[in-house]
Amino acid sequence: MMVVSEGLRHADLERLIAERGGQLMRAAIALTGARESAEDLLQAAFERLLRNSRRVCDPEDYLRRVLYNLAADGWRRRGRWRRVLPALAAGQHPSADPADAVALRAAVAGLLAQLPPRQRAVLLLRYWEQLSEAETAAVLGCAEGTVKSAASRGLARLRELTRSWPEAGTPQRPLRSAIREGNHDA
Repeated sequence: MMVVSEGLRHADLERLIAERGGQLMRAAIALTGARESAEDLLQAAFERLLRNSRRVCDPEDYLRRVLYNLAADGWRRRGRWRRVLPALAAGQHPSADPADAVALRAAVAGLLAQLPPRQRAVLLLRYWEQLSEAETAAVLGCAEGTVKSAASRGLARLRELTRSWPEAGTPQRPLRSAIREGNHDA
């Protein structure tokens, strides 16, 4: 067990990669199913290790936890989009009334305008721009925990605001479904 007190040293990182890099890559491939995705996943995990090295007691264990958590985030994100895409595609169908799309955009803008600026910014960056929590935190100059709580509160507020909407026959239906089904604890 390698104890890190002042951050991970370059030599320790090289030794970890030399001794365990192959196993870590195989784990990443098993989590993603493809070498290219695994390389991206492993790189993101190493970036987090380097950023948090002062607090890490066992770099290999930390990397394995981060690999799984990042992969799970990806699975949740893909699952969320599989649920939302049919609703979005329904609004883009050639037979769909263009007025419904305009009404939906207006409804979204109206809902977002009712949120505090931080929550609105987090929701736009996380779910529209598809930035990670870390990227969103960097853009907004805040902690990742702030991003998580702002996203959670913002989505909860959007759910409250859409409760009074009718279930069917309105342009707001795809938005309401996306808000209610959205998994924001990623």
